[in-house]
Amino acid sequence: MSEIIHFSRAEAETQVDHPRPDRLLSAHNPRRLTRNFYTDPSGMLSAGEWRCEPGSWRIAFAANKVEYFHVLSGSLCIENEAGQRTEFGAGEGGVIPAGFRGVFTVLTPVCKHYVVLETRG
Repeated sequence: MSEIIHFSRAEAETQVDHPRPDRLLSAHNPRRLTRNFYTDPSGMLSAGEWRCEPGSWRIAFAANKVEYFHVLSGSLCIENEAGQRTEFGAGEGGVIPAGFRGVFTVLTPVCKHYVVLETRG
């Protein structure tokens, strides 16, 4: 039987990580906390909550990975390789397209919901 996932009530183990040192752009290596609330049976779709301390690092999405996110609190900035910066604050959402390369900066401690789709191939 399928069940509805209510993020406010869902329980999930918190995964702690940091940006890879070779991608880090800030002096402080921020701690990132991820709670994945859902992964579909194929493993291609996942959804959850992500929190992070201020910091900046390079990101490089695979050609088969796309992310939708919605900022709950705090603020972040995503800059593409051409230098175009887009800031997001509480209540705002966006999509990081497949194959995206650029810089991800957490301006103030951030909490966001995410949905990631990774297709095969």
